[in-house]
Amino acid sequence: MDSEQARLDILGRLRRHRTLGQMPEAELSWLAARGELRRAGAGEYLLRRGEHWSAQGMGLEVVLSGRIANYVDRSSGAHKVMEWQAGDLTGVLPFSRMEVARGNTRAVTATETLSLDPSHFPDLIRECPNITAICVHVMIDRARVFRTSDLQDEKMVSLGKLSAGLAHELNNPASAVARSARLLQASMAEADRAARALATVGLTQDQIDAVDRIREACMAAPAAVSLSPLERADREDQIAGWLEDHGADGSAVEALAETAVTLEALDELAGHLDGPALDAALDWVAAGCAIRMLAAENERAGSKISDLVGAMKRLTYMDQVRIAGAVDVERGLRDTLMVLGHKAREKSVSVRIEVAPELPAVVAVGGELEQVWMTLLDNALDAVDLGGSVSVTVKPEGRSLVVRVIDDGPGIDPEHQGKIFDPFFTTKEPGEGTGLGLDIARAHVRRHRGEMSFDSRPGRTEFRVSLPLADDGPGALVSDEPAAEPPAAS
Repeated sequence: MDSEQARLDILGRLRRHRTLGQMPEAELSWLAARGELRRAGAGEYLLRRGEHWSAQGMGLEVVLSGRIANYVDRSSGAHKVMEWQAGDLTGVLPFSRMEVARGNTRAVTATETLSLDPSHFPDLIRECPNITAICVHVMIDRARVFRTSDLQDEKMVSLGKLSAGLAHELNNPASAVARSARLLQASMAEADRAARALATVGLTQDQIDAVDRIREACMAAPAAVSLSPLERADREDQIAGWLEDHGADGSAVEALAETAVTLEALDELAGHLDGPALDAALDWVAAGCAIRMLAAENERAGSKISDLVGAMKRLTYMDQVRIAGAVDVERGLRDTLMVLGHKAREKSVSVRIEVAPELPAVVAVGGELEQVWMTLLDNALDAVDLGGSVSVTVKPEGRSLVVRVIDDGPGIDPEHQGKIFDPFFTTKEPGEGTGLGLDIARAHVRRHRGEMSFDSRPGRTEFRVSLPLADDGPGALVSDEPAAEPPAAS
């Protein structure tokens, strides 16, 4: 087939093209004369992640037959973001700003495209305004799809961190509930045995009154909850000594040490009972105290689980419809720190939060702010060394609410400071970060007419988030900022 016949064949296929078929004949002829027919076999890569579009001769690709797909791997495995088939446009587009591929683009099936080299773009813009306008619309739609994919991927990363944190935090209280439930069964059987033994002693009314008084003292608020390990050991030694001095069974030491009972109260009981009667009374009282202690442990563990579930429910704003409302920033920060508590403990990190009194609310989309706090606090905990510290301060400044997250890590390398808000830039190890967290966090803040900035030097890195106060009204929200145009064929 000679070149003229080939051009006419291409022109005929362009006339039937779903996207360009209605364009003026002169523009289609211009494109047919300058485009180059390219073929790719099924599975063949058209562009790989990180490559410049020129590496594979990529241009404006008019898909004539077959299917092409773009796959992005953001530390969670490659997944398809977009697919193009006969009738679509892809590749490098006029006015596109990005030049490096963010993912791998390959032919899903045997594919034919008409490729226009970017060197022709100035003439395309001048000679073919209708095709150029179509290209701009395609670029905007493509950017929107990629931005949505970025947001969804980062949301899944945040939810993954939340679920991992929740699993860590739930482990201890859940284990405590299971342990105390097992011990409670044994303690109740012991309490029944002790009650029967006490009944056989044949106490007088004065002795019964004395036992009731010591029991009331034992069932008061536990004394050992606020004691240090050394103070607790001293208290156990004192009670063990008292029991030994009075010839009583020493098995009740631990249970009595956990109560508010005093040596004076024990002396008062010993003034009314001795020998087997004293042993039976102490056994019965200790059994009741053990049950109370286990019930209190269950209550504390259950409350911890309830708090964690409540925090998780509040933090998963991010899975709800994006509706703005009054948001309690302090609660959001504390919930995030609660879920990330395991991470701080693993590195022995000191975490401190200071909040101004009567903190005003802000009008925001709750899930977006929670994602901001998760990103900043998770990054801070990653940045500090073993035994480091992270502090959070929240206070109003003028017409804004300002949140500062400060860590004492090594700081951000000066050569990286200009890139940390760039999409896909990360200093973390492969598989540990997408490079989208700060980019999306700043976009969320700006959507609320706020601003995010940072200052970093060795030993101190501060991220600052400023948000308009709630009484500025819902008008403080703006539409999503335009997303950056994705790279060629991605």
